[in-house]
Amino acid sequence: MIGKLKGVVDSYGEDFVILDVHGVGYVVHCSARTLQRLPATGEAAELAIETHVREDMIRLYGFRADAEREWFRLLQTVQGVGTRVALGVLSVMEPGDLATAIATGDKGAVARAPGVGPRLAARLVAELKDKAPAFSPVDPALIQLTGAVEANTAPQPVADAISALVNLGYAQVQASAAVAAALKGAGEGAAAMEAKTLIRLGLRELAR
Repeated sequence: MIGKLKGVVDSYGEDFVILDVHGVGYVVHCSARTLQRLPATGEAAELAIETHVREDMIRLYGFRADAEREWFRLLQTVQGVGTRVALGVLSVMEPGDLATAIATGDKGAVARAPGVGPRLAARLVAELKDKAPAFSPVDPALIQLTGAVEANTAPQPVADAISALVNLGYAQVQASAAVAAALKGAGEGAAAMEAKTLIRLGLRELAR
């Protein structure tokens, strides 16, 4: 199995690059984001490779980083997600952004990928939510808070503050992040905060 290729860019196709490795041209399928960041024809390039072997075909998928390849694999563990949809998701989202979106339940962000509708986005979030935090740079407190809000177990002042910020036009994940930052900044006094105080502090966070 091929795990990595290092060579010279020979040419580009719509969704692939041909990488010349010591005179052998490998057709490597990539996300649009990866293709855009590869060097010009004739320049050196290196890709992490995922090899798919079938009875009638061997197909190579290339990634600029191991994290992108890992998400390519994870996405396909969800029913209804094949290689095309997985590459579509990675074409519109960086691995870290994808992890954050899934970890915080931001189904709207996931649904922007080609081939991913609201129903599939909800399935991706539900099935990968426990795995996403390991790949996300987001504060664990935010993940915990968004989970509590979804499960209706967040303290009422917190839920009210997030709801108020959403009503002001902010996205759910933005509102949750702002309130989480406000709570973290309050330290031990967070438990006694009223909704109006959280709203004011949340707006201050959003204005930064």
